[in-house]
Amino acid sequence: MVWYGLLIAAVGVERLGELVVAERNRRWSRQRGGVEYGARHYPVMVVLHTGLLAGCLLEVAALKRPFTPVLGFPMLALVIAAQALRWWCITTLGRQWNTRVIVVPGASRVTGGPYRLIPHPNYVAVVVEGFALPLVHGAWITALVFTALNAALLRTRVRVENTALAGLR
Repeated sequence: MVWYGLLIAAVGVERLGELVVAERNRRWSRQRGGVEYGARHYPVMVVLHTGLLAGCLLEVAALKRPFTPVLGFPMLALVIAAQALRWWCITTLGRQWNTRVIVVPGASRVTGGPYRLIPHPNYVAVVVEGFALPLVHGAWITALVFTALNAALLRTRVRVENTALAGLR
């Protein structure tokens, strides 16, 4: 369990790093007249993602979930792949990337990197991480609950994002 705790801590530190990048990009966008869309669902997203990390640790500890290599190692590979995809999205979007939906008037829609393949690749990373991270150590309840709640959130989030991006060229 110690190594799993370290994995969850590493993901938590990575998320904090994302928030630093997002805040820097938020300020940059606002200075250029950026408009935020869907701000009301943002706190729900923060709670949900924090709950994912907490749920991973709590379920494994409280219910004594064992590490099962035949499941754990493939799920760990998916977690690593999801992180790689997430950072590919972040670097491709550059200053336009954010954890919030902010659009700078006159900005061009990014169509390179993973965005040339699928419209919302960062959400693919989130979905994969949402089920794979808990399943690394058998936390299937956390995987199911997060996946269900995240699906509801993503329905809103993708709709908001599509509306916001519709005006970009």
